[in-house]
Amino acid sequence: MQQLHLLVLILNALLMPSLAQREAEVKHTLLPNLPSDHLIRFLNTFPKLRTQLPINATVTKKHACWGHERNCSAEARFQTPHCPGDHTGWVQSKDAQVQTFYYQTDFGYIQQQLVELTPQCVPKFVTDSSLECTKYLRFCRGRNLLFDLRDVANRKERIRYHMDVLSPGQLLGHCELNRTRLSAEQEHMGALQSWAPELRNFDVLPYPVLGSDACDLVVDTPTFVMKIDATYNMYHHFCDFFNLYASLFVNQSHPAAFNTDVQILIWETYPYDSPFRDTFKAFTQRPVWTLSDVQGKRVCFRNVVLPLLPRMIFGLFYNTPIIQGCSNSGLFRAFSEFILHRLQIPFQAPLPQRKLRITYLSRRTKYRQVLNEQELLAKLDTNEDYVVQRVSYERLSFTEQLAITRNSDILIGMHGAGLTHLLFLPNWACIFELYNCEDPNCYKDLARLRGVHYITWKHRHLVYPNDEGHHPEGGAHAKFTNYRFDAVEFGRLVAEAAAQVRLHKEFPQPTPTMNPHEEL
Repeated sequence: MQQLHLLVLILNALLMPSLAQREAEVKHTLLPNLPSDHLIRFLNTFPKLRTQLPINATVTKKHACWGHERNCSAEARFQTPHCPGDHTGWVQSKDAQVQTFYYQTDFGYIQQQLVELTPQCVPKFVTDSSLECTKYLRFCRGRNLLFDLRDVANRKERIRYHMDVLSPGQLLGHCELNRTRLSAEQEHMGALQSWAPELRNFDVLPYPVLGSDACDLVVDTPTFVMKIDATYNMYHHFCDFFNLYASLFVNQSHPAAFNTDVQILIWETYPYDSPFRDTFKAFTQRPVWTLSDVQGKRVCFRNVVLPLLPRMIFGLFYNTPIIQGCSNSGLFRAFSEFILHRLQIPFQAPLPQRKLRITYLSRRTKYRQVLNEQELLAKLDTNEDYVVQRVSYERLSFTEQLAITRNSDILIGMHGAGLTHLLFLPNWACIFELYNCEDPNCYKDLARLRGVHYITWKHRHLVYPNDEGHHPEGGAHAKFTNYRFDAVEFGRLVAEAAAQVRLHKEFPQPTPTMNPHEEL
């Protein structure tokens, strides 16, 4: 509370009219809108900024760090992985298990990207172009680069997941290109795996990009060019948002890294549309562009970032290898807090008497419906310790969905992309994947990454599918049918989830109340 109070004082001081108001307003623009625990680490990353503030911003967590910094101790990290019991998997020790998880899924992954950042095209003068990338061209950033998009306007088909958007010589910079190094990093030649399909066409312009007639459009705003996954599937689209967030840390070489005065350009010509579009407001205050907004032009970017991609081999979120026995990635928790904070999703005080808020996701799709839904919910209604609500998220705005999720102690739903909401549950919450439809690891692993408890149906003889399920392309498939569940077993599993929630060290304890017969 002292830290939060101090940060509020700092912000108030920055906004108070005074003789130094202009100076204070300039400094305020460098202070990003972040949760207090994140802001502390931001100030520790840029200590000179803290010294320029009108109030000495010394905080009790003066050594607090994210975990990707070279001098960040394990004790000062944003969060420590949870790896109880003996080490398992292919590692030889408990320390190796923890470290493996940290570098697979946490800020250790960011540290690896920072170590891998290598110049591909080096400027001679400050006004020249530059390009640097991590291994396999998974993340790149450059200055004063020219994208020749004149041919895009002549395409007959819409562009999405294409690897031939640029032809040789249509990505240009005035710098010393290391062609051998750039070619050696092109092994992951996939539309959503790396930036190799685009950067293989990089070539040198014999004169500076800016200050010539080579540019039809100069974009001064720092720009993130994104190749995105399926926009109507929450699981896949949040691979995009999560990797964009992770890229902010890889790009964090300037205090403006978390500012929202940036441009986002989606690398396709389809109009961008998604029920989760509001999430972009956490990253930018500007309308999102697609290639259709800049096609037919030679576009020059002063600062451009090619962020981490949604389907990288051994990447983050999708295709993430997770060592056995570990959970609780600080990077995933930080992402959750960042999105909820930036989108201003309200947090409500827990219910009195330790009643648990249970949210049941009701599907309105053709498959994976729960045919005896009313019977299952009636079983929960008999328990006075539960406050149950049934919701259909597809009928609500995304921010309305998040407001429900953030204030749920137990989230219940069938296997499906809506379970991605587990990312935004409280730390003490439990996700109950009612039935995993023979896809056992997807949401179990995501729950491990986020650090919330996970349970699913255990007894196959107590779940009753309508039939074997019929995949549209032929063959039996558990995801393409509907189900009934044993109500008694359902109640038992919810009780198991409730017990885990109450045992969690962060589950809010009831506020002590005075005995009405006690004398004042």
